Amino acid sequence: MEGNVVFGLGRFQILKMVHRLGSMHAAAKELQMSYRAVWMRIRSSEERIGKQLVVRQGKGSRLTPFAEKLMKQFKRLHAIAEAESDDVYESLMSDYLK
Repeated sequence: MEGNVVFGLGRFQILKMVHRLGSMHAAAKELQMSYRAVWMRIRSSEERIGKQLVVRQGKGSRLTPFAEKLMKQFKRLHAIAEAESDDVYESLMSDYLK
């Protein structure tokens, strides 16, 4: 994987928009990205994970059940990391910032 993004906050935001708007085109517009950029990021994550994240549905797109579970787990991980980083920051920096 050496430096290649598998899944992170940016990919999470893309999938969140696809889920909310039901379209990769609409998600791209909302995120001020090109459709190609959105599609390539989703596709590269799918290739690196080895599972499909988005499927076409009519004229739009929807997340796969796997993508929905991945997002739920990522959201939990992100919340834990954020809380832990706040605690570490406080313990390391509080004496210097008073």
